Amino acid sequence: MSDTILQLIDQHFPYFESSLKKRLADACSLRQFSEGEVLMRTGQHFKHAMLIAGGRVKLYRQGDEGNEVFMYELAPGSACALSMICAAKNEESQVMAMAIETTLAILIPVALMDELMKNYKSWYYFVIETYRSRFEELLNVIDHVAFKGMDERLEFYLKNQFKKINYTELKITHQEIANDLNTSREVVSRLLKKMEQNGALRLNRNAIEWLSEQSSLLIN
Repeated sequence: MSDTILQLIDQHFPYFESSLKKRLADACSLRQFSEGEVLMRTGQHFKHAMLIAGGRVKLYRQGDEGNEVFMYELAPGSACALSMICAAKNEESQVMAMAIETTLAILIPVALMDELMKNYKSWYYFVIETYRSRFEELLNVIDHVAFKGMDERLEFYLKNQFKKINYTELKITHQEIANDLNTSREVVSRLLKKMEQNGALRLNRNAIEWLSEQSSLLIN
């Protein structure tokens, strides 16, 4: 198992110092999550922090009435800053995380967090950069919710999704997009149809194809 973890760390976190890679490989475990499986729930206490080594994960903030607001997405080579904070301070999770495809996570025991921060510079800088990048993503989400129309929010959302998968076809339903943007499926479908008419997208069954790298998704 440790050899497999070391290979995954080499592949997705190559900037970690050699001694850190070995420490993680010796102390951590692997867990695979199925599509739709919840990695962490609101109110949950953490036993582990997680490094994503395969698949994709979406994080949501849940309201008192059970509604959800999409925050950001995690791809291989990334980590959830909130899980790091909660794990290190033994606090409850304030978000829910769900695998949107089969996902492989490297689980770091809570007891290891202080040691990693004190003894390994590459881990310290990784944690700081993770906080910074997640904070920027949240600011972007807030800016689009507060100051942008739904057409611009949808464009921003789709561009980020295509960037994450690094592929021209995105497997997603109109309802999933609507849930993430906290709007109705009818609104999403209408705006996507306009994008298709502009020649930027092709709408397939439960998938969206970006037709051109140079084409703007913007609805005119």
